[in-house]
Amino acid sequence: MKELKDRIRKDGKIKAGNVLKVDSFLNHQMDIRLFEKIGQEFKRRFADAEINKILTIEASGIGIACVVAQSFDVPVVFAKKTQTKNIAGEVYTTKVESYTHGRIYDIIVSKEFLGKGDKVLLIDDFLANGKALEGLAQLVADSGAELVGAGIVIEKGFQVGGDMLREKGIRVESLAIVDSMDDKTGTITFRGDDADEQ
Repeated sequence: MKELKDRIRKDGKIKAGNVLKVDSFLNHQMDIRLFEKIGQEFKRRFADAEINKILTIEASGIGIACVVAQSFDVPVVFAKKTQTKNIAGEVYTTKVESYTHGRIYDIIVSKEFLGKGDKVLLIDDFLANGKALEGLAQLVADSGAELVGAGIVIEKGFQVGGDMLREKGIRVESLAIVDSMDDKTGTITFRGDDADEQ
């Protein structure tokens, strides 16, 4: 998605340790007009799929997932990272390792909101080592729902997550795949940079 790549080049900040900061428009301050275009692009890419639920993980995936869900006209469920008093009753839970935070935590979804008959599209802002999406896919499997695929805004193509998920047979559609980035020069290279884009 050319507009997204251009925005990452313009406003993204590369930090040491392969960190790409896009918090000025994606996952802290959010550019809703860009989100709308992201939602339309995921709708186009998954036009052949029957989807009746979007699943994401708190917190930075929620804003994007809500706008994507508008394009599909379906509800959003988000996996919580802590059990709260308002999640009563039975839950699906699995452990996830966070690349960003460098720790392991439980993610939880109420059984009330995910189950047989659901056709689920996972949505997240980043794909790096794939652990968050792997955890979400596990929750979908545990619930008896059908995993249709995963829509990712930015994939770090030089990390293992995307390849690992695709090898498991999960359909992954990433709008911008970063092949390399250099924190010294500020240069970002995207997969398909040479291809003509709309």
